[in-house]
Amino acid sequence: MVVHRDSLGAIGNDAYDLRERLSRQGDHARPATFEAATALTNGNFASGSAVLKVHDNWKAHLKTLLDSLAHISNHLDYTKAQHAKDEIRIEGDLAPISKLREYMKWRGV
Repeated sequence: MVVHRDSLGAIGNDAYDLRERLSRQGDHARPATFEAATALTNGNFASGSAVLKVHDNWKAHLKTLLDSLAHISNHLDYTKAQHAKDEIRIEGDLAPISKLREYMKWRGV
């Protein structure tokens, strides 16, 4: 599997942006749904409890989605940072080998 750091960053940013927008805009209808459920229940309509279930399910699913987007964003940010650290470590580990190759080339070996 080949993954480029730019791709990870872009996906992480998209997940973060979506989470931010969804946290601001994804809950507009819930308060009105709760009010409708309360009014229906107080008016002795059987549908009041069903509308309340819609309210509760939306709230739970929205939280799950927000948590998932945060997890994706955080994981990709971590992966990107860890990959950069690994590259630095690998370059450091290989530096002596490249110096040896230069020396061998200079010596004609």
